[in-house]
Amino acid sequence: MTLPPNVYDAEPIPAAALEEVQRILSSGDLFRYTNEGSPVQLLEQEFAEFLGAKYALAVASCSAALFLSLKALGLPRDSRVMIPAFTFAAVPSSIVHADCVPVLCECADNYRIDLDDFHAKLPTVQAVIISHMRGHTSDMDAIMAACDAAGIPVIEDAAHSLGTTWNGKNIGTIGKIGCFSFQSYKLLNAGEGGIMVTDDPDLIARAVIMSGAYEHNWKKNMGLKEAFERWQNQLPLYNTRLNNLSAALVRAQIPEIPRRVADGRRNHDHVARRLNQSPWMKVPDKLPGEVRAPDSIQFNLVGMDDATIKAFADASAARGIKVQVFGSSRDNARAFWNWQFLDGQSDLPMTRNMLMKACDVRLPARLTLDECDLVAQTLIDAADEVTSVEAAYGT
Repeated sequence: MTLPPNVYDAEPIPAAALEEVQRILSSGDLFRYTNEGSPVQLLEQEFAEFLGAKYALAVASCSAALFLSLKALGLPRDSRVMIPAFTFAAVPSSIVHADCVPVLCECADNYRIDLDDFHAKLPTVQAVIISHMRGHTSDMDAIMAACDAAGIPVIEDAAHSLGTTWNGKNIGTIGKIGCFSFQSYKLLNAGEGGIMVTDDPDLIARAVIMSGAYEHNWKKNMGLKEAFERWQNQLPLYNTRLNNLSAALVRAQIPEIPRRVADGRRNHDHVARRLNQSPWMKVPDKLPGEVRAPDSIQFNLVGMDDATIKAFADASAARGIKVQVFGSSRDNARAFWNWQFLDGQSDLPMTRNMLMKACDVRLPARLTLDECDLVAQTLIDAADEVTSVEAAYGT
């Protein structure tokens, strides 16, 4: 029996990082503001250039980037911030940390924002965070048109979407601010870390100071002297900086982005074609204008009740492929009803129904097409097994 591939390990760190890591370790210079031209500063410059943004700020996590984005916008306490109901718990958490109130928007079976619910709730909020969850891009033309007309700022949670484009524009550069993750299962891996990008000099100056550029350390950051001096000592310090060692790891991977994106898209589309041939699974189509950079695959189970869905997940795991069913995986941080730190949220039946049948499987770019075939066949066999049992016993 051929065993399925290991889909859990991250890609190895390129050898190009080792020399720089050794240099940093030998010097002990891990703090980003010891010297001008630090690895963190260079990462910010290179990342902004890669995306076509003017400014970038590297911080401790994507959650920290989202939090600082909200604080940099200067939103009053208790401002309402709309987010997709299908997102990771860190997103509403960042809003709570920023003394604002999350407002959840329904998501459809294709994992993207339901525009009817979005338009209905937009007049009640002061900001919007669009989570491109698992790299699935909502209709950014419609969203930006509505938000621009209403004067509402948009933050892009692009944790899963580095390398994705919308009508030729990099995701994360469409809204006022874009936030990315360097956690190990993302396209760029530092274990932990994140980065925010913007073209607004005042926003980046505020965020840099709040991230922990105390006592004029911002002078070692990025020009913009007038903007920094305007906010010096005017803002609280949250000290959520990235360190030089993490930056060195990420910098060495930036040249790998095009390959990882191309291989990840190849793998995703190959498995999607296989799964869509099964009557029990459906991979939603991407939207026109969206060119994705996936490192996992999501699909909806068709014609299965709750018991059969659980049996499918168990059968897949027994074959060596773990399937996360967002709504039924215990305490899943992507199921909105598990965010018990939120008060007063109404139920969201469209999103709930979607999450109860939506599945997630890691599909790293490093897999070969033969390995992708093994993943696809494992899922197809598991679905066939549990549905044939159901048919035989009438359950």
